Amino acid sequence: MFGRSKKTQPRAANSLPYEIRATLFGDMPLAEWAQAAKATPAEPWSSFASAQDQIAAGAAAAAVTSLRGVLAQPGLDSRQYLQAYHFLRELGVEPPADLAKHIYGVVVEVGVNGGLDIVAAYADHTARYYNFSGAAVIWEAPGTTLDATIDALLEAGRVVAAQIGPWTEPRPPAPPQGEGRISMLTPSGLHFGQAEMGLLMNDPLAAPVLQRAQRLMEALMAESERSKAR
Repeated sequence: MFGRSKKTQPRAANSLPYEIRATLFGDMPLAEWAQAAKATPAEPWSSFASAQDQIAAGAAAAAVTSLRGVLAQPGLDSRQYLQAYHFLRELGVEPPADLAKHIYGVVVEVGVNGGLDIVAAYADHTARYYNFSGAAVIWEAPGTTLDATIDALLEAGRVVAAQIGPWTEPRPPAPPQGEGRISMLTPSGLHFGQAEMGLLMNDPLAAPVLQRAQRLMEALMAESERSKAR
């Protein structure tokens, strides 16, 4: 089932707002990503803004230098590195082979009740859970409590990504009700598998990812309840 997803998928009704969901995968358009530099002129936003200006001026080589500069900055949000790799690929620059399958994030989406449940985990130990009802838990790594749970999900995603190739077309819309999608976010692009949930839960590659995503969801909800009780 992995690597054989249809080229187009119907968007789930009442799904998570595009503006939120689009930020999870590290593949937003440069024009949108660089807009943040207007409000946050510090790095790495200023490098993205420079790359946008350089591309507009026809100076692709200079833009590549600016984007590689982002990759050289330590301690960034994982999605910053993913965005830099995304823009580099658009400029024809592929990541080194030894980094191509590095897992910066795993996003699990399930179409339920006319909406989406989403669990997203990143290598910087941040995580998000969005419930189809609109409720959300955002974990910005205020401590190490969830590190091991996040790492377990990323490792399960790493096993899947090692077995499949990157998706070379635009990222599909959200999966419809009854289907799930497991997305691995890497320097070489999106790797994903999608199928009916019954099939995914019985697939030897997908099942460990789904199980660990469930554990992370439960841990995020528990942390949210603890935070409310303080």
